[in-house]
Amino acid sequence: MAKHLVIVESPAKAKSINNYLGKDYKVMASYGHVRDLRAKEGAVDPEHDFAMTYEVIDRNKKHVDAIATELDKAEDLYLATDPDREGEAIAWHLVQLLREQGHLEDKGVYRVVFHEITKGAVREAMEHPRDISEDLVNAQQARRALDYLVGFNLSPLLWKKVRRGLSAGRVQSPALRLVAEREEEIENFEPTEYWSIEADLTAENEKAEQQPFTATLVEAEGQKLEKLSIGNGERAEELRAHVEAAAGDGTLPVTSVEKKQRKRNPTPPFTTSTLQQEASRKLGFSVSKTMRVAQQLYEGMDLGEGIVGLITYMRTDSVNLSEEAIAEARGLIDERYGKDYLPDQPRQFKSQSKNAQEAHEAVRPTSPARLPEQVKDKLDKDQYRLYELVWKRMVAGQMTPALVDTVTAHFEIEPGWRLKASGSTIAFPGFLKVYEEGRDDAGEEKESKLPPLAEGDRPELQQVRGEQHFTEPPPRYTEATLVRKLESFGIGRPSTYASILSTLQDRGYVELENKRFFLTDVGKVVNRFLTNHFTDYVDYDFTAKLEDELDAVSRGEEDWKPVLREFWEPFHKQVEEKEESVSRAEVTSEAMEETCPKCGAQLEKKLGRHGQFIGCSGYPECDYTRPVEGEAPEPEVTDRTCPKCERPLAIKHGRYGKFLGCTGYPECKYLEPLEKPKGTGVTCPECGKGEIQEKKSRRGKTFYSCSEYPECKYAIPNPPVAEPCPECGSAILMDKTTKKYGREKVCPNKECKYRAPHPEGEEESAGNGEGTDEDRQPVNAKSDS
Repeated sequence: MAKHLVIVESPAKAKSINNYLGKDYKVMASYGHVRDLRAKEGAVDPEHDFAMTYEVIDRNKKHVDAIATELDKAEDLYLATDPDREGEAIAWHLVQLLREQGHLEDKGVYRVVFHEITKGAVREAMEHPRDISEDLVNAQQARRALDYLVGFNLSPLLWKKVRRGLSAGRVQSPALRLVAEREEEIENFEPTEYWSIEADLTAENEKAEQQPFTATLVEAEGQKLEKLSIGNGERAEELRAHVEAAAGDGTLPVTSVEKKQRKRNPTPPFTTSTLQQEASRKLGFSVSKTMRVAQQLYEGMDLGEGIVGLITYMRTDSVNLSEEAIAEARGLIDERYGKDYLPDQPRQFKSQSKNAQEAHEAVRPTSPARLPEQVKDKLDKDQYRLYELVWKRMVAGQMTPALVDTVTAHFEIEPGWRLKASGSTIAFPGFLKVYEEGRDDAGEEKESKLPPLAEGDRPELQQVRGEQHFTEPPPRYTEATLVRKLESFGIGRPSTYASILSTLQDRGYVELENKRFFLTDVGKVVNRFLTNHFTDYVDYDFTAKLEDELDAVSRGEEDWKPVLREFWEPFHKQVEEKEESVSRAEVTSEAMEETCPKCGAQLEKKLGRHGQFIGCSGYPECDYTRPVEGEAPEPEVTDRTCPKCERPLAIKHGRYGKFLGCTGYPECKYLEPLEKPKGTGVTCPECGKGEIQEKKSRRGKTFYSCSEYPECKYAIPNPPVAEPCPECGSAILMDKTTKKYGREKVCPNKECKYRAPHPEGEEESAGNGEGTDEDRQPVNAKSDS
């Protein structure tokens, strides 16, 4: 029987730590949080000093009971949950539960913290336990209470003023504002034309070969040329012709050459946000995927000699490294790359975040000597790529600077007329031998390499070109750049970035297309409502100040309940006032400087069921509407008649394309797809009458549903297979292809886990043809579209 019970958060972590503790210890998992605020209004009571009502999370009750049973047999309890506020809160909640149930009488309770799952770190932590930090717990309780109060007061207001199912959050709302402001910048952006004059030249390089390079006109008529100096083609042609004429002999004279050498220093080891950004740029990982894979590497992998944690804790805003890790990295660099790559002194980095917890470490390999290639066959592809990224960043950070030679050649073709060519070469790679940080967006183009040039040389001129350019709007945010922006404002913390981004998408406020965030119509309306009526609560400085106050609570510098009270009283008053003073029409409609062509009233941009449209402010007396994109084309009347009222059918244009509709609308609302959905030959298992057909959702995603819609709303996301499930008896299976499993037959019943290899293997599955969904037809909620 174990004398000591150790609690961690996940079973994988429990398995890893079991390797390092003897038979006197039993390690169990809490499976995350064991209790949370009651999921009803009133769980946080501002009238009674913000009393909080917690309840056990249903899915984890059995784990709490199992822990209690084992604790009764043990002498003491060690709480080894994660080293952050969430981990501290989990430990505190578990102790509160066990104490209420009477399982902690005469038991020792100890909190242990480690930032990496290695034998040394775990044993060191067990030898130096501490008490649970009330300050960290209070900071987490305050954060949870704030999020609860905002959610249970602001979200219902959105339901009344916009539509049901929406939410507003203390941190997600400023993040939405960032995306909305960027979208507005792009919409309002007016491109400016500008030109550059470039000369294509060739000169002999070190290999006695003709090497091409380009020089740009930087001075004309004694005036320095800026980016926008040449504003039109006529002026560009004047300058181009002058340069061409000045080089009458087909060469340009080199009048001076400047050579400089500069140092490039390595970047610090990863924090949570920089890891998320770089994994997005270099590996194409989403923020949530990065954290999921990092969690696996932190909790440990079986490398043959038992389970070993490969990286340190991945939720951190510190760039500190332990002396042991630095010493091990320096030894590796000396042995693997040589003394030229090893600086005289270890490199120390300073965090740019004023709230960084410097007692923590950066995200780094637990052992820099554990090379990525040594563990490659023990990891899956994603785990290996992320581990390699973390390893390279940390090791490169302890290497010497790179030395870069830059060369700038000037060509003065006559007084007041000058061209310039620049290039660079790596004189000594230094840390670049291992790693170079990625870039978010184009714009910083690498300089090309120039051939050897000296004053008096005359490279041959091939041609002079006038190149037209246009200024571009700022790019839409990627996950990486949005996280970086949030961090720069001090909004959110390492553990929250992934949930912020996923919430914005889950609520339908933004869509991720080509790795860029696009604001949806709903997101635009919600942001306008919050920005106009709850200005303080989406203000970047206000949100950052509140985060600072929560950090002060965690350090014991402020009491948490005054922080809550200072926020709650004006916020609650404002919610009550806006509920009475703001109408739904005011929120969902936006006046336009245009009159209705039908009745002369003012037109409005309105939010409808399927997004924004333009409609008359005189509705319902005037029913004029049109798409936001422009005037709707006149319906094209066909020779078919409506099966309901026998009036002609017409080809109409809706928000999601063309469809057939009755000319008697709105008295008759009959409509059908312009093209009939593609049949599959499989009978609907729900109604037994219709055929499962291939359709497309309004967002262009293929799904499969019953031909008897709307009477039968059965739908599945993958092509049907006319075979019953051998496990649950479902009438059909689905033909599904994934990267992980390949092509399979799977059961559409979510409760059934049946899957079997498809006999046709990797051949392309059926159902990839074109199809048009009915306009205005709601997509069945059962489908993934």
